[in-house]
Amino acid sequence: MKKLLIPFMLLLVLVISACSNNSSESETKDSKDEKKPETITYQSENGPVEVPADPKRVVVLSSFTGNVMALDVNLVAVDSWSKMNPRFEKKLKDVEEVSDENIEKIVELNPDLIIGLSNIKGVDKLKEIAPTVTYTYGKVDYLTQHIEIGKLLNKEKEAQAWVDDFKKRAQTTGEEIKAKIGEDTTISVIENFEKQLYVFGDNWGRGTEILYQEMKLKMPEKVKKMALKDGYYAISAEVLPEFSGDYVIFSKNSDGDNSFQETDTYKNIPAVKNNQVFEVNAKEFYFNDPITLDYQLDFFTEKFLGK
Repeated sequence: MKKLLIPFMLLLVLVISACSNNSSESETKDSKDEKKPETITYQSENGPVEVPADPKRVVVLSSFTGNVMALDVNLVAVDSWSKMNPRFEKKLKDVEEVSDENIEKIVELNPDLIIGLSNIKGVDKLKEIAPTVTYTYGKVDYLTQHIEIGKLLNKEKEAQAWVDDFKKRAQTTGEEIKAKIGEDTTISVIENFEKQLYVFGDNWGRGTEILYQEMKLKMPEKVKKMALKDGYYAISAEVLPEFSGDYVIFSKNSDGDNSFQETDTYKNIPAVKNNQVFEVNAKEFYFNDPITLDYQLDFFTEKFLGK
């Protein structure tokens, strides 16, 4: 009896093992057969747009190059402002420079997604080339904008994680700066472009979002009155003292007209006399994408706290 039982038990084990293997192979096969969706529907400000779930050849025509790079998505072409940014130079070395007028060149690049501001031209023609999504500058705040880019690129979790971390870092640094320089100390952000000077509100790049929105540092009353609503305000060198805070962030274009720095009017500004003007390369400071924001935060940490 025992002799008969042993072969039967062996046979049973082999049958169970075979069934188990077939089941595993079937599950593996089913898993492989479950394909990820090739497209997703993005709810843009102009309505739903079907876009690639995993874009491989993105063209950015304005503003959002750093957002795309920060989410590690491949770019094939960007705008001229992005190409001239030293912070982006290495990553954009082999990326083409285009504008909304270079339709033929964009066609040749065979993009699978085009991104730009709402004021770009020829959107209908661009939509014939690839799914095209535009944003109105300032319609949402700068951090929400990055999350929107994350949604568009099917990387919302990554975008949200960066935003959460950045807010903590910026706000903590802001508290340290206020503790060092004082709650009521004012900071203004100025820039020279060609022959014109500008002061900025709290949402026009150049580090303004960090200083005023996250760190809650104060801007001079004259800046608040003239620049807060529109984001920027053009001034002459003669009235610069009226708009200068206790500290000045000077977003400097070295190829522009900087002769005002040699005048007595400029030299007698308290921030200048107290060595509290911090100069930075304007071309690195224009934007408010994650790559630029991290650089700006590091710059402020070093200049104000010596870290």
